[in-house]
Order: sequence, then structure tokens, then C-alpha cells
Amino acid sequence: PKTTSSSSPAASAGQTAKSAVGTLSAKDKGFMQKAAKGGMMEVAMGKMAAQNGQSADVKSFGKRMVTDHSKANTELMALAEKKGVKLAAEKPSEKWNSDKDYMDMMVKDHEKDLAEFQDEAKNGSDSDLKNFAERTAKIVQKHLDLAKQTQSKVQ
Repeated sequence: PKTTSSSSPAASAGQTAKSAVGTLSAKDKGFMQKAAKGGMMEVAMGKMAAQNGQSADVKSFGKRMVTDHSKANTELMALAEKKGVKLAAEKPSEKWNSDKDYMDMMVKDHEKDLAEFQDEAKNGSDSDLKNFAERTAKIVQKHLDLAKQTQSKVQ
């Protein structure tokens, strides 16, 4: 059963920037869980692209996704532990048929991720998580730009 989030913004508005275990809003927890799942997917798919991509650009993009998302995942896991949030340990595996399919998915995925990270950075209730989202949004924007550039080369 989900709790209504109508009381969360009002309750968190009066709190200081200090965040103890259990003070995250349902929205913040949901963002962390979504970001963790997406990050693990990016690493898994990046590894496949680095190994199985047809073009050097796609292989390079895949390696970049593994490096950058592994770093962000580690930071997110540490933040989740500090905040008492349990994150899924699953590693989803998505398949694609071609470099074009992979890059199309990466553009779409990074557009969605960018909006979510920017929203959390702007509207989140936890200062640590907002800072993480703001820093990571800048990296996601770079990934989106690179994904679009790489996508145009494999059309």
C-alpha cells in the first residue's frame, strides 16, 4: 500500500537539511530505486554494446556508459545505505538487434532519465539526494548529447 504524498511536502518543508534514516519522502525513495535500476541496466547494456557493437562509436559509447554509470551507482548505493533505503540488486538484461536499436534506446532512455534527475534536483525533499541528482543530471545530459551524436552515425 502506498502512502499519499500530499503530507510529505508539508512535513518535509519544516525539516532542516539534515536527513536521518527514515526521513526521505516516498517520492525521494522512489527516485532512488528507479535511478538504481536504470543505472544497473545502463551498465549491463553498456557491457553488451562494448563487446557486441558493430561500430567503434557504439563500442566506445558502451564503455563510457559502464564507466560513468558504475561510478554513479556506487555513489547512489552509498547514499541509499546512509538514508536507510534498500535498493534492488537485480541486473536487468535488455536485448537489441542492432547498433541503431541500442542507440535509439539510449537516446530515449537518457531523455527520460534527464527529466527525472532534473525534477529530483529541483523538487526533491532531501538535500543530499538533490545534490546527487543535480550532479548526475549534468552527466546524463552529456550522455544524451553523445548518444544523439553516436545515433546519427549509425542510422
